[in-house]
Amino acid sequence: MRGLVVKNTGSWYQVFTDEGVHIDCKIKGNFRLKDIRSTNPVAVGDKVIIELNNEGTAFITEIEDRKNYIVRRSSNLSKQSHVIAANLDQALLIATVNYPITTTTFIDRFLATAEAYSIPVHIIFNKTDRYKDNDKEYLNALINLYETVGYPCYKISVRMDENLDDIKKLLIGKTTLFSGHSGVGKSTLINRLIPDVELRTGDISEYHNKGVHTTTFSEMISIPEGGYIIDTPGIKGFGVFDMDGVEISHYFPEIFQFSHQCKFNNCTHRQEPGCAVIKAVQDAYISESRYRSYLSMMADEKESKYREAF
Repeated sequence: MRGLVVKNTGSWYQVFTDEGVHIDCKIKGNFRLKDIRSTNPVAVGDKVIIELNNEGTAFITEIEDRKNYIVRRSSNLSKQSHVIAANLDQALLIATVNYPITTTTFIDRFLATAEAYSIPVHIIFNKTDRYKDNDKEYLNALINLYETVGYPCYKISVRMDENLDDIKKLLIGKTTLFSGHSGVGKSTLINRLIPDVELRTGDISEYHNKGVHTTTFSEMISIPEGGYIIDTPGIKGFGVFDMDGVEISHYFPEIFQFSHQCKFNNCTHRQEPGCAVIKAVQDAYISESRYRSYLSMMADEKESKYREAF
């Protein structure tokens, strides 16, 4: 029996079968993905084969080939990955300049990982109604940076219902991952876009300016106009997984563009003579924040454990 994984609680999976039935499933035996060390071998968005036994228990026995997936380094086991979702048409990264702060390092790590797996990303900056003048100036600078690189950006206020129609139009007919830190308003946004869902929401800690987890599992939510939203728990950090050395530069479009002009083919863009990327940073053709993010990802290879500050 074929079906689509629409919920993952960590201990069991809910599969929506081709016959239109929701069935709770476990993984059969020592089930592992091919060629990837993952803490969760089955992810929301996977198309799977399931078997029912005489006791009425259902088991996932096979995963069909994935179109793509997005993965990060497991926060507990640095040598393993955590597959966030599979078979995506696009991702919406929900960010906030403040309340809580989303760092450019986090944004860049998410964007590079999405580039690696050929997933288009739109950056949604929420809570614009709360921003002071300096926040607004910084927001405009970020939007200029990321749109110049090639990532569409949107300003919204879920609380004030501002510009939500633009987001609705992006979603129709597509499978879309919603991701970002806890507290940026993912669940509140989904509740506004699909009122019948009624996802649990929470406040951020004003003292720490960080969000508190309200979504505890990944879930695929059907859109009335067609398509799916994949809601995931808020992410504290985004450790990149299975990217080696120079390959990382391929996932920063502007760095990759200038890398063709480097003196050495295997240039790592850190200290080599004749590096066109370093010169482009000095000449302000590549932003210093993006370059620092690239260097931090290069440094991950030497880290024994992923640093959650990102």
